[in-house]
Amino acid sequence: MREIAISIYLFFFHIAFQICKWAPLKRKVTFVVTFADNTSYIYEEMQRQHIEVDVVFLYNKRCQQVFEHVQATAIPFETKSVVHMMRAIYHLATSEHVIVDNYFGFLSAIKFKENVQCTQIWHAAGAVKRFGMMDPSNEQRSKWAIKRFKKVYAQFHRIVVGSDFFADIYKQAFLAKDEAFLRTGIPRTDFFFQEEKMKQVKRQLFEENPILRNKKVILYAPTFRNDELYDASIHLDIEMMYQQLRKEYVLLIRLHPSVAMSDIDFMERYRGFLFDYSQYANVNDLLAITDVLISDYSSIPMEFAFFNRKMIFYAYDYKYYDTSSGFWEDYPSSMPGPVVTKTAEIITEMKQELDEDRIKNFSEKWNEYSTGKSSEQFVQAVFGKYKG
Repeated sequence: MREIAISIYLFFFHIAFQICKWAPLKRKVTFVVTFADNTSYIYEEMQRQHIEVDVVFLYNKRCQQVFEHVQATAIPFETKSVVHMMRAIYHLATSEHVIVDNYFGFLSAIKFKENVQCTQIWHAAGAVKRFGMMDPSNEQRSKWAIKRFKKVYAQFHRIVVGSDFFADIYKQAFLAKDEAFLRTGIPRTDFFFQEEKMKQVKRQLFEENPILRNKKVILYAPTFRNDELYDASIHLDIEMMYQQLRKEYVLLIRLHPSVAMSDIDFMERYRGFLFDYSQYANVNDLLAITDVLISDYSSIPMEFAFFNRKMIFYAYDYKYYDTSSGFWEDYPSSMPGPVVTKTAEIITEMKQELDEDRIKNFSEKWNEYSTGKSSEQFVQAVFGKYKG
């Protein structure tokens, strides 16, 4: 039934796109946005370089606050609104550039005009878990689904990467060729080289929550898990952490924005120690005030590595993930910090010395081209001919 529903949606998308293709191409770029960070940095740089091109944002609802006030066309995307959808399809069909930051199934149902460039900027600076054509769950997919995936990946004329290591992953995940890669670095990582911007972010966070100013900050940012979409539990022993760490630390929880947290009563029980930042828009802002990151299979460590601070990997379900999702590398040895399965082990590791060389090597592997000028280099590479 799910495949039938997808097929019907894609059929109507295809028909509408074919109709809109009769309109001429315009000097226009359309961004299809799931996460605002990379797109925002690119857009700001386009303005700085005076790129003379119309800009359209087709945005996911989680990005609404970012795009509803921009001086450009902004349309909610993949909603139930027929008007919004038809406007979005028109812009996709008439843009010289289409920039996407995720997997979008509609790409399998359309064919761009010959001179259109589709660029994949992705929403992560790296990947621990296998995805794309190397996702183990593909074994349970239908042949039509696999065919659809391949059609989507074939639309990426260019793919932004932060390192050659990540490019090699894309070659497997997206069946990409080497000539497709834009080795400009990840646009949003420019933030980690902007001292004034980081100071401003810190001031704002401390003003909003003064408790953070005088304590060391632990950020717990686990990866998205499908089975916790509507009811997520915090798998840490909060009571143990509270008893042993509250004098020196505070704990920020950042679950995936789509996840509903069932342990909301914890906020009251551990007032002054535990804070829920799951709906905070930009995780990089939180990294700027974080002293210790606790994660698992997320891509956040690739960016936190810029700070050369302590990371602990709480992989309580490692055996399950190893068989169900799989990893690009040996997980325990490739992480830039200790891998643990119990809260008590986290507390023990908090007291250990920082392995700076391990973090540095990890950062060099993933952030090879992310050197503070990624947005500038991207805009020059993609929009150079449109400079005013």
